[in-house]
Amino acid sequence: MTSTAIPNQAGLAFDSVAGEYDDHFTRSIVGRAQRDAVWRKVAVTFSAGQHVLELNCGTGEDALFLARQGCSVTALDASEQMLLQARRRREHEAPASPIRFELLPTENLFQLDTALAFDGVLSNFSGLNCVTDLAAVAEELSLRVEPGAPLLLCLSTRFCLWEIFWYLSLGEFRKAFRRCSGSATARINNCIVHVQYPTLRRLSTIFAPFALRSCTGIGITVPPSYLEPWARKHPRLMRTLCRIDSVLCKLPIIRVMGDHMLLHFEKVRP
Repeated sequence: MTSTAIPNQAGLAFDSVAGEYDDHFTRSIVGRAQRDAVWRKVAVTFSAGQHVLELNCGTGEDALFLARQGCSVTALDASEQMLLQARRRREHEAPASPIRFELLPTENLFQLDTALAFDGVLSNFSGLNCVTDLAAVAEELSLRVEPGAPLLLCLSTRFCLWEIFWYLSLGEFRKAFRRCSGSATARINNCIVHVQYPTLRRLSTIFAPFALRSCTGIGITVPPSYLEPWARKHPRLMRTLCRIDSVLCKLPIIRVMGDHMLLHFEKVRP
């Protein structure tokens, strides 16, 4: 099977922010709130003893969580510097954890050892939005998991109410609607990354070897990460917004208008 070329800019872009990523997002108020919402689903989807494939693992936060749940993890990322941070964290926080970090962009998933079999797949926080050919990824994943295996995929939405209203309030109309066309470019330091925003319906079609079991909104009333300064000024309000999110996250239409959507697919055919 063929695949598109590795988008080197994405790996380079995240190399440039790897050193401060945990401080700016992982340990931020917004990042913690959104990740906790994802983890609630992860905890009831994967079981101790399972082998989970993680795509776009970043600094290893989710891999370490899975390991604490008793899972073994093969964690992939396109950024060498992100993986360096992830390996350091594993050595410091959980040196005996069954995690293998590997430098491999999602576009090159076909290069992963075919002898490896997985009980499920996790991709958190928009890594898949930076992949042009998601159909190729879906095909590769379908070859590596058995029927009944879950995929938990967290992607940025096309319509984020927080983003639209925030930038409209600042008079920045282009930024307010930057996702709505379905694609955009993001500048990370000196690198340009092309980002896709597929709809829920489109993703259901792309991942045809899998059936969509649920869609959960992440960050509906909790703001996007670039509003961390605002969140720090309003900690009590943030706690209230987290509670509201837990109520709204399953509602049709509303669930795909947050910062992210968490999709639970299940392998249904060879």
